[in-house]
Amino acid sequence: MSGVRKRPWDEAEKHLVRADRRFAPLVDRHGPCKLRPYRDRFGMLVRSIVSQQISSKAAETISGRLEALTGKGFEPARLLGLGEDQVRACGLSGQKTRYVLGLAADVVEGRVRLHHLHKSDDETIIAELTKVKGIGRWTAEMFLIFSLNRPDVLPVDDLGIRNALRLFHGLEGAPTPKECPVLTEPWRPYRTVAMWYLWRLLEDEAEKAGAKQSKS
Repeated sequence: MSGVRKRPWDEAEKHLVRADRRFAPLVDRHGPCKLRPYRDRFGMLVRSIVSQQISSKAAETISGRLEALTGKGFEPARLLGLGEDQVRACGLSGQKTRYVLGLAADVVEGRVRLHHLHKSDDETIIAELTKVKGIGRWTAEMFLIFSLNRPDVLPVDDLGIRNALRLFHGLEGAPTPKECPVLTEPWRPYRTVAMWYLWRLLEDEAEKAGAKQSKS
């Protein structure tokens, strides 16, 4: 007899609601956490580098140009074959061009083995990725969350998350990076799923602000 298929984050959602009832309306409104492993690990890191300090629309345009030249997922060997001039012509700065090509070289030459990283613990993965120029701790944490779906990642340098914590806890200002672990301690070992719902909270607030502005 086949049983009901368990959702990937079912236990995490139950834990968060038990730990803090303020998660209940977020879970009701947005349903089950939709985080699933993003298989294209190299592509995710390239997109992360491309999107640094520019709008999401500009990042999508540049990524689309690159992908048109290299194929889906920015195949690293083909990316390297383009050379600096062609990559930069897609709209990247000189520095980002060097970062992207450096990452491609690290992958092609085996210095970074993206498809073996899941065997290591979170901090080891962060240490390995941040050796690559252009990849900081925040990007490595996004890799843990979206590529590997590690369950207990807390990106304290993410200003959006800190603003979401301000809203969630009703604080006057955004908490500092040092304050975030204290505020989220009860959510362990599923802070990744908590972050997913906090991002939804930010979307809710942006939607409310947009609706209010359209009425005025």
